[in-house]
Amino acid sequence: MMPGLLLPGALAALAAILIPLVIHIARRTEERPIEFAALRWLRQKPRPKSRLQFDERLLLAARMLLLILLALWLAAPVLFGAGGTAPYVAVAPGVDVSRAGVVSDTAVADYSRTHWLAPGFPALSDDGPVAVGPLTSLLRQLDADLPADTPLVVVVPEVMDGADAERPRLSRRVEWRIVAGAAPVERAEPRPVPALSIRNDADHAGGLRYLRAAALAWQPVGRDADLEIDGIDAALPPVTRRLIWLGTGTLPPALLRWVESGGTALIGSKALFPDDVDRVVVWRDGLDRPLVEAARMGSGRLLHFTRRLAPAEMPELLEADFPVRLRAVLVPSTTRPTRVSAADHAPTTGARHFEPAPRDLRPWLAVLIGLVLLGERWLATRRNRGISP
Repeated sequence: MMPGLLLPGALAALAAILIPLVIHIARRTEERPIEFAALRWLRQKPRPKSRLQFDERLLLAARMLLLILLALWLAAPVLFGAGGTAPYVAVAPGVDVSRAGVVSDTAVADYSRTHWLAPGFPALSDDGPVAVGPLTSLLRQLDADLPADTPLVVVVPEVMDGADAERPRLSRRVEWRIVAGAAPVERAEPRPVPALSIRNDADHAGGLRYLRAAALAWQPVGRDADLEIDGIDAALPPVTRRLIWLGTGTLPPALLRWVESGGTALIGSKALFPDDVDRVVVWRDGLDRPLVEAARMGSGRLLHFTRRLAPAEMPELLEADFPVRLRAVLVPSTTRPTRVSAADHAPTTGARHFEPAPRDLRPWLAVLIGLVLLGERWLATRRNRGISP
């Protein structure tokens, strides 16, 4: 550890220590001479030369010390390398501390340097961290905050959560300990309820009941579904709404332009899916056969039922999870998978190391200034003190 000053130019304020010196020299303790009648006739002797002396030396020292501390506070004192060289142990959520032997490990000399790998890096406790964050980002933050010579030990479960698309690259070699267990699964954010518009012809009137029931199931109890149904030739809705287009034959150019501008449309099985787009299956039945295909067109999505909306051809219409599956198709999840095997996500080395921020000593210096100020005030206002500066 090495002390330093961020604003050394502020030390010019040390010249202020001359102020109490001048005050104590100019204002000495008052002495009132008392004349005795018997001394009036004595020969007056020459007075000795006056010598420079200071009254209230302890008070003078307190005032000078106070000004010195104030000048140091203005110079912003810091302490470089205050992180220490004791091993830092980070335990990922999902690790059973009592069974992993983290605390009793003889390689960990300082138990106070054992923390959860969670936002804020709370100290290790039986209750576990309050919040769980992305582990890979937390590893990078911890690597940047610790000094270069501090050993880092990371204890993770066999299956960890919060991983990025690539293995973390750190500036130091990490002791990567894998123990039995799995990271807790965070509850996914609920998908938004889509506003649904349906355009259908007479041949698809029988499938409307299932779509209407699914839209109603998306809403809370007692709330009407945001559903709009019209004929196949009606105007298209805004691109912010989801569209189910149950027509036959070639898709109208207006519908294709609507999708390319950002809309999401699910077309019926009798509609002709464009041949010049790449399709992927987004919904399969229990026999792994495709039910809905999807393709990207411009900034929108075009989906296609592979079967007619009838229970005889699509038994999934009668299943309890049909509204959930249909909603997942129309509003896909934007969350990327973050669970990964810990053995495949061990950090690599080679990243550039930046020295961590120095520790600011001004809060401690402010406490010391307050104590010295209290002492100076006590010395200056005590009852047995004479008339002094």
